[in-house]
Amino acid sequence: MARLLGSKPTEFRIHAPKARRVTLAGSFNNWNTRSLSARRDPQGNWIAKASLKPGKYEYKFFVDGNWVNDPNSHWAVTNNFGTQNNVVEIK
Repeated sequence: MARLLGSKPTEFRIHAPKARRVTLAGSFNNWNTRSLSARRDPQGNWIAKASLKPGKYEYKFFVDGNWVNDPNSHWAVTNNFGTQNNVVEIK
């Protein structure tokens, strides 16, 4: 993972043991569903790592072609599609 000056390594994790492909998309990568792939561990957790500068970012997982909210996140906002995006704040 390339690290940008002033950025912090940030890990995103979702349990999806039956998933075939998981990526992470958000305001930090212009919602690109192909640029940040997650890797699966033996327990069925998918982990994506991003190097983020301080700020607030909206994000979602993209699991086998479907948008999925982060079940571990307690912070979400309504998006323009009437659904919700999770929010992470990097300090």
